[in-house]
Amino acid sequence: MSELNDARYPFTAVVGMDDLRLGLLLNAVSPAVGGVLVRGEKGTAKSTMVRALAGLLPSIATVAGCRFACDPLSPDAQCPDGPHAGADSAERPAFLVELPVGVSEDRVVGSLDLERALAEGVKAYEPGLLAKAHRGVLYIDEVNLLQDHLVDLLLDAAAMGRSYVEREGVSVRHAARFLLVGTMNPEEGELRPQLLDRFGLTVEIAATRDADERAEVVRRRLSYDADPAGFAASWAARERELAERIGAARELLPSVELSDLALRQITAVCAAFEVDGLRADIVMARTAVALAAWAGRTEVLEEDVRKAAQLALPHRRRRNPFDAPGLDQEQLDRTLAEHQEPGDEDPDGDGPDDGGPGDGGPGGGGSPAPSEPDEPAATGSSEDAPAAPPQQRPGGTKASSPVAADRPYRTRLFKVDGTGRGAQGRRSPAETDAGHTVRARRPQGRLTRLHLSATLRAAAPHQVARGRAGRALVLRRDDLREQVRRGRESNLVLFVVDASGSMAARQRMTAVKGAVLSLLMDAYQRRDKIGMVTFRGSGAELALPPTSSVEVGAARLEQLPTGGRTPLEAGLLRAHEVLRVERLRDPDRRALLVVVTDGRATGARDALARSHRAAGLLAAQGVAAVVLDCESGPVRLGLARELAAHLNGDAVSLDELRADGVAALVRETRSTMTSGSMTRKAA
Repeated sequence: MSELNDARYPFTAVVGMDDLRLGLLLNAVSPAVGGVLVRGEKGTAKSTMVRALAGLLPSIATVAGCRFACDPLSPDAQCPDGPHAGADSAERPAFLVELPVGVSEDRVVGSLDLERALAEGVKAYEPGLLAKAHRGVLYIDEVNLLQDHLVDLLLDAAAMGRSYVEREGVSVRHAARFLLVGTMNPEEGELRPQLLDRFGLTVEIAATRDADERAEVVRRRLSYDADPAGFAASWAARERELAERIGAARELLPSVELSDLALRQITAVCAAFEVDGLRADIVMARTAVALAAWAGRTEVLEEDVRKAAQLALPHRRRRNPFDAPGLDQEQLDRTLAEHQEPGDEDPDGDGPDDGGPGDGGPGGGGSPAPSEPDEPAATGSSEDAPAAPPQQRPGGTKASSPVAADRPYRTRLFKVDGTGRGAQGRRSPAETDAGHTVRARRPQGRLTRLHLSATLRAAAPHQVARGRAGRALVLRRDDLREQVRRGRESNLVLFVVDASGSMAARQRMTAVKGAVLSLLMDAYQRRDKIGMVTFRGSGAELALPPTSSVEVGAARLEQLPTGGRTPLEAGLLRAHEVLRVERLRDPDRRALLVVVTDGRATGARDALARSHRAAGLLAAQGVAAVVLDCESGPVRLGLARELAAHLNGDAVSLDELRADGVAALVRETRSTMTSGSMTRKAA
């Protein structure tokens, strides 16, 4: 937990970032909005603004001595520290609790002292970070890097407002209602859609390109670093004004009326943008009400609905994992215009000022700039551009212009054999924190998952010798056994793509890119890291270093040029080097090599034999491999399948890659047989 001191960087001192400022303030006014996800490039003051928000939140009254921040007026009946009837109250600031990316499950939800629970029958519970964040702010920096099982815990708590801890028949539950704020850099990987939907609002930010604004940012930061207390004091008046405005908006919130017209506009906008479910409608309604209260009004206007849509819908309208968040402003304006009261049409057709209600000025948040979801810097796409024109890479080989990929489809599952210990995912079998229990073992470090029956069996033979007299079991540390669970892990999927002239036929390369894009989508769904090596001309290059951002991989694939010779050996050797380095960085993450080629090799006289020796080098390292056979035409040499044999891997043709390929073949065969039978009967 991080409790900020009085010398924190002031919220009102941050330059620009109007949409982020407004999104945070709306959640401070109405926590029911559901939090905010901040997406943006590194170094844009995301964390600074979130941490500064805690200083603006009103103080809360709590039951004295309660570790779960129970409200004295309505204490939690299930509070582990209760009951609280007649308890004294105390006033304290709302906490900002930071959730580190590498946090353990027990630290999030709390932990039970299992040894005391078994030996003494006592529920000895230590609250976790969710308990500390109750009635405050839970901040997750780099939320897209958080492990899936921890994300599930947060989603449950955020949805139900309560945290549940279950440990071998011992149950604890407590209130956990907090303002959830997450920040992320899209270049480091995306969030899965169901998690995106749990954030009430999303804001895309990018560093300003205005030289004067950048100078002001640097000037204020240097002043703060030189004298934090003095700098904070110079902004104290503005901070108090903003805090008072938040308090006034909170008091006004219950009086704000959401008219039938405004509600119809909200539902019409959600339907027009084809968002899934009804959560978007509810969030938009709460956001529009909060906007009206923030502006000091008791009625929701069309401008509130428009701004609520800009904040609540962009991350919910993604139709597939590679779609960047965004909102079509023209479609939004048309939908709102179609659901206006007669006579309310805007004669200029421009709609109300997108700046939102209220005045700007110190403390800000009242006049956010129009959002620009398609800005390249905000979506992380600026890094996707090739470093040099395609005609220059690699080795000076002239290349044809990139071709588009086929539509992606569901692929067969490829997995690494054996049992790993890598990060949790959905591809290959592994020993993980989540999954079904397969055996017991002595604890390795702190005991977190007690195997009850194995512990009892270990302790039972020694009870007489230990002088057991009552009902309680006499336990020793050596008796404890922990569960070993079998689940699935994510892998590093390294693509080695042949971009040479033998693959350059446009129709063929379109199908190949569609196949690789489908495998990339499969890697996204299974939470894998991915990397991409391409080879053509005189050598190979690492087109995409191993990363969790599958979207960047898809963008690099789209821009992939083709042409020149086929240095297959160089591609395999480069893959071997990449895997060697990654094995040092992350020894528990296993690799799956996907070679996309027709198996040809040109260059040296013995190019094919050299390529096979390079494949043998990978096979000797035990790398799991799949060769995607891209050979086409009536005459096939079978070189890709020969390469797969040297890799000790499988060879799969483009037609065999589809998950429904076999089922489609059966359906086609049945259809042909039925048609033939009917023809014979007719004859």
